[in-house]
Amino acid sequence: MLSFTALAFSSIFSLVQAHYTFPSLIVNGVTTPAWANVRQTNNFNSQEPVIDVTSPDFRCYDSATAGTASTVTVAAGSTLGIACDQTMYHPGVVNVYMAKAPSGNVSTFAGDGAVWFKVFQISAVTNGGTSITFPAQNLPSVSFTVPKTLPSGQYLVRMESLALHVAETFQGAQWYISCGQINVTGGGSGKPGPLVSIPGVYTGNEPGILFNMYFPIPTSYTQPGPAVWTG
Repeated sequence: MLSFTALAFSSIFSLVQAHYTFPSLIVNGVTTPAWANVRQTNNFNSQEPVIDVTSPDFRCYDSATAGTASTVTVAAGSTLGIACDQTMYHPGVVNVYMAKAPSGNVSTFAGDGAVWFKVFQISAVTNGGTSITFPAQNLPSVSFTVPKTLPSGQYLVRMESLALHVAETFQGAQWYISCGQINVTGGGSGKPGPLVSIPGVYTGNEPGILFNMYFPIPTSYTQPGPAVWTG
C-alpha cells in the first residue's frame, strides 16, 4: 500500500531514473538476443518514451530505425514472454496486442488497419480510495499464454507499458513500446477480437490514460483498450 506522500516521492524520484525498452522475447524459457526477434525501436539508445498516441510511432516505434527482426516459432498454447532491458521501473499498466500478417510474411507487415487484438494485460489494483498499486511495476518481463485456438501464421506481438507517474496532464502518460515477430504453429480456428487500429485505439483522453494516481487516491482504474481475447 502506498500513501499519498510515498506516491508523490516515488514520482519525483522516478523522473531521474532511466527509462526502458523491450528488446527480447522469451521463448521456451530462453531469452532471445536483444533486437533479434524484436524490431529495433527508435529509443534503443535513448530509451525515451512515446507520448503521442496518434503518432505512427505509437505502433512499433521504429520509424527512425526501420526496425527489422527475424521471426521465431512459437506453439499455440505455449507461454511467450517479453523481456525488459532492466525493469519496468515506473508505476503503470501493461497491454499486449497481436496482429496477423495477412500476406503470411510478418517481416513486411506494417501492422496498419484494424488488425490488432489484445491478448494480455496487467492493470492497477485499487481499494476504494485507500490505496492504489501497480503489479507490473519493477517486473523484468511479462509472460502470457498464446491462445490455443489462435490460427497458425505469422504475427506481430506488440508490448506497451503505460507509465502513469506524470499522467495527470494530457500527453503526460509515457508509453514504452516494441513489436516482436513470431510464427505461431499448431493453432486452431479461433476468431480473435475485437479488432482495433494502432494508432487509433486511444485518443489520450481515456480515464486510464489521462490519470492522476496521487490525490485524491483513485477509487477505481479503467484499463485502456479493448477486452482481452483468450481464445
